[in-house]
Formats: sequence, structure tokens, C-alpha cells
Amino acid sequence: MRAGIDVGGTFTDLAFWDGTRLTTAKVPTTPDDQSDGVVAAVRAGGAGGSELVHGTTVATNALLERSGARTALVTDAGFEDLIEIGRQDRPSLYDVTVTRVTPLVEAEHRFGVLRRSPGEPEPDEASLVETMMALRELAPDAVAVSGLFSFLDSSWEETVAREVMATLPSVAVSLSSMVAPEFREYERTSTTVINAYLQPIVARYLERLTAAVAEAGVVGAPAVMRSSGGLIGPSEAARLPASIVLSGPAGGVVAAAAFGSALGYSELVSFDMGGTSTDVCRVSDGRPQVMFERPVGGLPNRMPSVAIHTVGAGGGSVAWIDAGGALRVGPRSAGAIPGPAAYGRGGVEPTVTDANLVVGRLGVDTALGSTLSLDAELARRAVAALGDALGLSDHETANGILEVVEAHMERAIRVVSVEEGVDPRDSVLVAFGGAGGMHATALARQLEMAGVIVPPHAGVFSALGLLLAPPRSDAVSGVLLTPGGDLDSPAERLSDTAVADLTSAGSSADSVESSVDVRYRGQSHETSVPYRAGDGWDALAARFHEAHAERNGFARPGDPIEVVAVRAAAIGRTELTTGDLPEHHASGESRRGERTVALGEGDVEATVWWRPGLAAGDEVVGPAVIEEPEATTFLHPKERAKVHESGSLEVSW
Repeated sequence: MRAGIDVGGTFTDLAFWDGTRLTTAKVPTTPDDQSDGVVAAVRAGGAGGSELVHGTTVATNALLERSGARTALVTDAGFEDLIEIGRQDRPSLYDVTVTRVTPLVEAEHRFGVLRRSPGEPEPDEASLVETMMALRELAPDAVAVSGLFSFLDSSWEETVAREVMATLPSVAVSLSSMVAPEFREYERTSTTVINAYLQPIVARYLERLTAAVAEAGVVGAPAVMRSSGGLIGPSEAARLPASIVLSGPAGGVVAAAAFGSALGYSELVSFDMGGTSTDVCRVSDGRPQVMFERPVGGLPNRMPSVAIHTVGAGGGSVAWIDAGGALRVGPRSAGAIPGPAAYGRGGVEPTVTDANLVVGRLGVDTALGSTLSLDAELARRAVAALGDALGLSDHETANGILEVVEAHMERAIRVVSVEEGVDPRDSVLVAFGGAGGMHATALARQLEMAGVIVPPHAGVFSALGLLLAPPRSDAVSGVLLTPGGDLDSPAERLSDTAVADLTSAGSSADSVESSVDVRYRGQSHETSVPYRAGDGWDALAARFHEAHAERNGFARPGDPIEVVAVRAAAIGRTELTTGDLPEHHASGESRRGERTVALGEGDVEATVWWRPGLAAGDEVVGPAVIEEPEATTFLHPKERAKVHESGSLEVSW
């Protein structure tokens, strides 16, 4: 028996598999201590006696809210300000008011240690002693150690770390040679600082969580979802918290890929719209795209992660008017508390959820997560107040809110498709999250996508994805190799390391994926290309030129190439697959009447359906609202949804 629990900004979701039956539940997220919501979900779903797989936003929230540990940085003398200098890139080229992101470690908490002589692997003893004295006086909660070229020789960092631990025995220490052993000292140092900054917070949370769920009857220590789409143990997550920053959203991508493949779709875009944000990710050839650097809160994090693009557009996103009088939506969210006005918890600002309720996509008798009733009058008042300022009616304002938020989400899908050289018309959109089904078809039609899939249990789909995720271990090593160099040895070594790490965590490797980061000599960015020992340089070069042309629109086969990093991922066997889940069987009445839905082009009479009552092969023609315990799907006129044997809705037009 296994329970997957995903903590979102508004709800904490549970998917519980007892060997024959899948049970789901939704409870309000408890922002002050997420473990309280996890325990509530375990009890609500009757998941005592099961193992727990967890997707958490503790690390993400600590980074975005700047509520992590008091951290110090020890690096080479003269490079203390590297994390503040950063790169020369200017994403807002003509914005004279733009400011750089404030580093996690303030200037007076950064310390430089000299080496015995330039290039020496050992630190200068007097300089090291002086730094330790300063650290003792500062008494930080965590220390990040990042030395120049430590991805090639870690001895300087290891010596410094031994002194730090002798000086401050209880402090959390992160070494760049262990966290991100790659070249580019700024990104490597940034990732190491992030890891140190999060270590005490994540470690305390996982310790608290383990004790709390044990009291609720959970068996063993909970596994945690990595950003890269696999599972690790709590001790490894506490040691490497930078690897779980995208813990929750990764579960939805894993599930989308699994259900898409089961339905015969290998090219798709996952679309997860929750209460706070929308996450989109491209899945190609049945595999989620993985990236090896992702900024979080403006700070580079060089950890493998599914290539999710996030926008602040969720059900709780607040609608407002900017200084120019234009209607805006998000990125600020009403969150779980007070939540949208319709929740009746004190929220007075209009949100996307309120707009959906006002226009009729959500019904007045809808109970979110089967427990939270909505107050239509409170939603109308919030929307009306905004409409008065805009000079619009309630319905015009609500539809304006929906159009604006859908424009944000459409741009997000373009980022992971068009901007990466991929035609979205070749992909289907897999929509989930509590609000995903209400907006997916409009987005897919706008982008001329091949269709929409709304999988079963869409409202708790990320939690279900946790049950479908395999154990995983990632390894990387920085190199600098040109054609003719020995590429096979580091590829074999990294694969062996990843397998050994997975084995030591109690799992066996079912497969090993290896790749290398390649670039044209002189380029400042790389492209990750699959490579196995024995493939040879010619095969690698051909793959790189093809991948470069797809991503950037051109290739230069005559130019020299070089490899700057070797990567490997050992992946274990999943405990549950989509094939293990029972076929969908209808229960209860499917037809629930009709209601008026106000669209931008006019009111329509939409039929209302209860999704659990729809049988395989049934077809629903829009305009229609399809309700289920954790989510709602809206079909515009002329759209058709057919029920698959798995319970998925396949929408076409």
C-alpha cells in the first residue's frame, strides 16, 4: 500500500493505492507547517498502514520567501562577491530601474581563504585559521564552501569543510564538489549556496514530517520526489535540498507522460493549473524534457529538473488594475488563506476561481475537493467591485479575467514548444489540477494543438504521479574533452556512480540514462545529447548537430565541438504503473441537468455531467460542464469529449 501526497499552494492532495483500489482526497494546505496538512490527508484518505511518497514545496517556499537558514559562504580570496556580481546578461535590456536579485548570503557573511600558492590544492593555514575565527563569531546555521576548479580537484574544499565542522560541529555544510561538480563558478557557487540555505529548513521539516506521519500510521520513512522526476529518501533530500525545489510539480509531469503513453500519445504538453500557479512541460517521445539549470527566484540552480515553465496564473490568482488602467491577473495569489472570495474565509479580492463561478463554469453547488463549498454572492461582490472600477458588468469583468489569465497560460505553452523549435500542433495538451480542465480546450484551440486529454483524478494528478515515479539517482562530472579524447571512461564512471548511489539507497537500477553536454568551441551555452560508452565521437557529433538545429534553427557541422560535462541517471523500477490501475467503471447518474454559462460571445445553455457516472465510450458534446470530486472540465460549443477505457476524457473539435 502506498500513498502519494502532494502539497500545493491551496490544497494538499492524496492518492492512495491499496493494491486493488485507488482512493483520493483533498484537504486545505497548512502553510505554517505542511506536515499538518499531510497528516490530515493521510487520515482523510484512510491511508494508515501505507508507505508515503511526498511532493513538497517547503524548499521552494523558503527560497521565494527568503526564509531559509542564516548562511555563510567560504570561497577563494578575491571571489567573495562572485554571487553578487553574477553574469553580464540583461534580460530587461532597456529597463533603467531593474535591480539584480539580492544574494542569499550578505557581504559580511562571505569569507575568502587564500591558497598556499596560486593553483595549490591546499589552503593557506593562517588564512584558514582567521576565517574559522570569523565563522565562530558569526555562528551561522549553514556554510557553503565553493573553491575554484573544485569540480576537478575537491581537496581544497574538503580541507576547509573539515575545519568548519571542527569549529562549528552542528552547522550544515555544503560543498560545491558534492552539490554541483561542474564548471562555471558562479552557477556552481549559487547552487551550493542554495543547498546550504535550505538544508536546516528541509531537514527539520522532514524530521518533523517523519515523526508526524508515523503517528498517523504511515510505514517507514517517506520518500521524496526529486525535481528530476524520481524518488529519493528523506536523508538524501535533507542533504541535497536543492534537488527537490520542484518536488511537487514533477509528479504531474511524470503522470502526464505515463497516461499519454498509455493512450498512444508520445508528444504532449502537460498543463497543471492549481490554486497558485500553472506549470507546463513538454514531453517528447514519451519522456519529459529535463533541464540542468533552472533559475528559482532569480538564482541559478544547477540541479536536474523536469523542464517545467511556471507562471503565476492559478485559481487563486488575484485580478487587479495597473497604473495605466489595464486589467491584470496575478502573479499574486490569494493562496489557501484567505483564498478566493468565494471560499468565505475573509478574501475580498476577485480571483480566477471567483470569475469561473460568476460566469457559471463552476456551479453554485460545487464543493471543491468535495469539502469546500463556494459562496456565489461573495464571488460576485468581489468581481463587481473590480467591474465598477473598469466600467464593466459582472459577466464582462469575469470573462475579462479569464481571457487575461488564459493569455498568460498560452504564452507559457509557447515557451516550452515554439520557443524550443517544436510545433505545438503536433502535441496534445494533458490538462490536470483543479482548474486545468476549465481552460485547457480554449488554449489548445488557440495554439491549434492536436487535442486535449483530461486524465482521471485530474484534481489530484500530481499526487498520483508520485505513485508512478521510480527511484532515481543523478550524477554529473565536469570535463573538457575534444574529439579523440577519452569520453567513454567518464561516461562509464558516472553510470557506475549513479547505480551505486541508487543501490545504497535501497533500490536497484532498472535502467541507466547517460548524456553529455556539448557545444561548438567558443559557445557560451551547451546542448545535452544522449551518449553511452562505445557510441564514439562521430555518433555524438551527428546527434549534437541535429539537436542544435532543432533547438536553435541552425547547425555548423564543420565547426569543432567540445564536451564540458558528463551526466548519468540510474532509474529504478516503479512500484505502480498505469496498467495496474483498474479500468474505469461508471457509477451513479451521469446527467445533472443544465445551467447558463456566460461566454464572451454570449450566454449558452450548458449540459452538466457527473464524470464518475460516464461510462467508457460515452461522448459529451459542448457546451458542457463535466464535474468530478476534485476538478471541473468545461467544453465550449462544438467541442466533444469521449470517455476512454482508462476514464480519461479525449477532447476534440
